[in-house]
Amino acid sequence: MKILLFGITRDITGKAELELSEKTASALRNVKDLREFIIGEYPELKSLSSMAIAVNNEYATGETGIGQEDEIALIPPVSGG
Repeated sequence: MKILLFGITRDITGKAELELSEKTASALRNVKDLREFIIGEYPELKSLSSMAIAVNNEYATGETGIGQEDEIALIPPVSGG
């Protein structure tokens, strides 16, 4: 499973993308599980006021199912004016 990182999520992790092993990815059933896993790996992400997650270029809810072949994007809060 490939996870693309943008903005502050990239800064926090120090990476442009994460690649989860098949074993790890298969244990994650939905976006909620994925969010909890990523925050466990990078606790600083919890401090973000919001963080949207997209699955295969579609915004996802916590209950959206995920699979090994999906492309995930962590979308940080947008600011500016």
